[in-house]
Amino acid sequence: MKKVLLSVAGFDPSGGAGVLMDIRIFESLGFRGMAVLTALTVQNTIEVRSVLPLPAAVIRNQYEALASDVRPAGIKSGMLGSKEGVAALRRILSRHPGLPRVVDPVLRSSSGASLLESGLRSAFLTAVRGNASILTPNLAEASWLAGIPVRNPADMREAARAVFDVIGVPCLVTGGHLPKRAVDILYDGRSESSFEHEKLRRDVHGTGCCLSSAVLGYLARGRSLESACGLASEFVHGAIRRSAKAGRGQRLINLS
Repeated sequence: MKKVLLSVAGFDPSGGAGVLMDIRIFESLGFRGMAVLTALTVQNTIEVRSVLPLPAAVIRNQYEALASDVRPAGIKSGMLGSKEGVAALRRILSRHPGLPRVVDPVLRSSSGASLLESGLRSAFLTAVRGNASILTPNLAEASWLAGIPVRNPADMREAARAVFDVIGVPCLVTGGHLPKRAVDILYDGRSESSFEHEKLRRDVHGTGCCLSSAVLGYLARGRSLESACGLASEFVHGAIRRSAKAGRGQRLINLS
């Protein structure tokens, strides 16, 4: 029987991100994927037209139904949408202290639409403090979390350490949007690791979801945090290289 990995995230009808993408990643790494939806989006490969966060009771009931029947081997969170989503995430993560738990602090879509209500930084940090194995912010998300501008690898290192100092959770700051080289920087509270790749100049949707889901998959396979992050970074680089157009907008990643 395959182990189950759980995604707590939003629904993207294009399949390029959110729970549909997460489940594809989980299953490509040998797991069965299941999901708790936090929000519905109206979007395509070009743009996000609207976001509908789900009520707290709906999020909670989805989780309780699954938890009464299935024991997950790991949890990944992505888009939360609202304060109700943040509160639900805190309850879900706190129920599984021994599991790998990867939190991707999604703020905006790659087309620029807001995917989290404003003013929730403090609530978000409280929700994940001591309740996660790792956070995987991009440059903008790391800036939001750490409260400093993040524009280069030195800033990324400072932000990763600042996040750890505040919530005690390792942080992998992803640098796919850096201008010259793609560099991801991990700080685990004791040491720092970096993972560097050539810059692939392609406008690709869902890379953050892909990375965080792959990190969870490798952690659930028993890899160390550093190894899981390095393997996930390689996984995403390959998926970006294979990306292709499915519509008139951004490219979508391909797993094979």
